[in-house]
Amino acid sequence: MRDHMNDLELIFTMLGERATTEIHRTEDLQGVPKLKSDAITGGNIAGGARKRLEKRLKKSIVSKENYLKNSPNKKLFKK
Repeated sequence: MRDHMNDLELIFTMLGERATTEIHRTEDLQGVPKLKSDAITGGNIAGGARKRLEKRLKKSIVSKENYLKNSPNKKLFKK
């Protein structure tokens, strides 16, 4: 899936993941409910940053196109 993201999509995805990891490690609490709460917080941090950038750029950073161009000659499986 990441192969189809542009640079900004990757950056904000990584920000959310890293923020979640740091929050969870810092608070050092156990259990799925706490991890879920930390993931929501990390996602809100990345989402807020994305929305602020989009507001400044006056356009969405999310692309509907695949970032990698698929070659018509590229075969996934050998026959």
